[in-house]
Amino acid sequence: MTVVSENVPDFECVDVEQVPPAQQLPALDSSNRGLALLAYLLIGVALGMLFVLSEVVSWYRIQEMFRFQSVHMYGIIGSAVVVAAASLQLIKRFDVRTLHGERIVVSPKQWGSSSLRGARYWLGGTIFGVGWGLIGACPGPMFALVGSGMGVMLAGIVAAMAGTWVYALVQHRLPH
Repeated sequence: MTVVSENVPDFECVDVEQVPPAQQLPALDSSNRGLALLAYLLIGVALGMLFVLSEVVSWYRIQEMFRFQSVHMYGIIGSAVVVAAASLQLIKRFDVRTLHGERIVVSPKQWGSSSLRGARYWLGGTIFGVGWGLIGACPGPMFALVGSGMGVMLAGIVAAMAGTWVYALVQHRLPH
């Protein structure tokens, strides 16, 4: 039996199409409660502090990485890849489900139909990497940098938001 909440939020979740129809309202309702939002905020603050303490947000560390002068960032990125791979294997092996009982399914990569196989991945990664190298931060740590007093990163956040807005405008014209 599906429980439907009468407290329908006044906005639509972007990823709601990935949730089975019977679970959409309960998922939206539970994830937008005050305590859940507070938990998200506290996790974000803790992650930001971890970024600052581990020097992941350090412009100098990022420049060292792109100049191949230090393994610090490669070690952090590599450990994140290992943790993600192990987590995905555990999710698959133990059939882990969401809080609402939905199966977690990882779809295989779609290489696209362009003449350059996988262009969507290597081209997107190249654009991301160039932006990362130019600004000295990837999107997540930009917020931590603002929180640690580097107000100039607001320009990077605005530029990143503008980029996602432009992508949303032209997405229907791009090959997917």
